[in-house]
Amino acid sequence: MSYARNRLDAVISRIRQFLAAVRARVNEDEMALLEQYLDPSQQALFRAMSLIDQRHGFDVFNTLLQQGHSDPDLLRAALLHDVGKMGICLWHRVAGVLLEAFWPALLEKLAVNRPQSWLYGFYIYRHHADLSAKLAEGSGCSPSVVELIRGHHTLSNNEQAKALWEADRLS
Repeated sequence: MSYARNRLDAVISRIRQFLAAVRARVNEDEMALLEQYLDPSQQALFRAMSLIDQRHGFDVFNTLLQQGHSDPDLLRAALLHDVGKMGICLWHRVAGVLLEAFWPALLEKLAVNRPQSWLYGFYIYRHHADLSAKLAEGSGCSPSVVELIRGHHTLSNNEQAKALWEADRLS
């Protein structure tokens, strides 16, 4: 398959994700499930995420369950892996996806670590895995959960990390 076709497939997949995000809902039963996997400070962190990211966290969590994964650390990481995206605008997400697909060097240049700048959303988009890991660590997550979150955009030989990467990609 050609590079252009791979990029087009990735963009189409992201468009589907965007449409699903616009319709994102989380029900009371799902929110009650948090008590089984997250302590109160981690639940507060999850609840502080946007509805889009909450829905995505549950989608990744459910994908892992459907694949037969039951490790509590992996499932915690699934729920919290995008918590570092707090404060990012929808247009930064959309532009970030497109730039990542078609002009990654520009995305890197735009990812400015200055919270007062309008470019900061690109920084969050680009570095959310590390930001998420720091927030998870601050909420008392185990080192295993923190490392799974930190590496969720990097394909690894670690089976749990690979499972999280794949479930995130599919959701």
